[in-house]
Amino acid sequence: MLIDRSHRPWMVATALATGVSLLLYAVYASRAPDGPRGGSWQGISFGIAASVCIGFAALLGARKRRPHYRLGRAATWLKAHLWLGALSLPLVLFHAGFSAGGTLSGVLLWIFLAVYVTGVVGLVLQQFLPRVMTQSLPQETVFEQLDHVREQLLAEAEHMAKGEGGAVARPKSAGRVQGRVVESRAAAAEAGPDRNALHLFLERQLRPYFAPDGARRSRLSDASARAALFEELRRTVDPALHPVTRDLEALCGQRDQLEMQRRLHLWLHGWLLVHVPLSYLMVLLGAVHAVMALYYG
Repeated sequence: MLIDRSHRPWMVATALATGVSLLLYAVYASRAPDGPRGGSWQGISFGIAASVCIGFAALLGARKRRPHYRLGRAATWLKAHLWLGALSLPLVLFHAGFSAGGTLSGVLLWIFLAVYVTGVVGLVLQQFLPRVMTQSLPQETVFEQLDHVREQLLAEAEHMAKGEGGAVARPKSAGRVQGRVVESRAAAAEAGPDRNALHLFLERQLRPYFAPDGARRSRLSDASARAALFEELRRTVDPALHPVTRDLEALCGQRDQLEMQRRLHLWLHGWLLVHVPLSYLMVLLGAVHAVMALYYG
């Protein structure tokens, strides 16, 4: 979610609520003979307010699983999740009196801070990674199709290297190699040029590079090393096959783009693998904490 002008009312409301809460806490802390405690009526009030904010923010997951329910716009839910989650931090600290308390309270506080930090990290990533993806990936592919497109690129590389005719069908989102694809296949299909070096390059370099995890191990993943390898290849093959090598190099560039998109996508969404499970654990332990506080309070 991008922070834009539509967030201004939420931002102002959160700032005002934080300021009022800080003022109330300052008065309460200055008058408490034994210092601020979570078990006092002021501490409980802050705890209830924090629980309401956290509980409403946690409902976003349920809202996403039921998109057909008419429970408000998804954008409004996201803004509420963001800003009520932001407001929960000072409320939790005021409830705890800036102290970890007992074992359960301490564990719960650290889990809450971990949820909060991962949420902030995710928000920061969402502000610039989509822009990076747009600028760096001119032929962006749907994430679910990345493996399929990678396989189609390898199939096209095999067709080029072996001199086989016919187009290789690929999703529209995968783009096309610019230049001499038809020319390169025609050159590769000629009977004259010796294609042994090209076939050897296909087996030793291209197939491993186009494997699912090949980009991490292959020299072709580095642009300068890739250029050097293809330049060396061009010195060993018949000049008639140079168009093939250029188109194979272009296909490797597309493979590199797919790997970059995969990495950026994992950065953009990977934080949820920590944030979401910890959020559910926080809600569960928060309920246990509330019951124990009421029972023993």
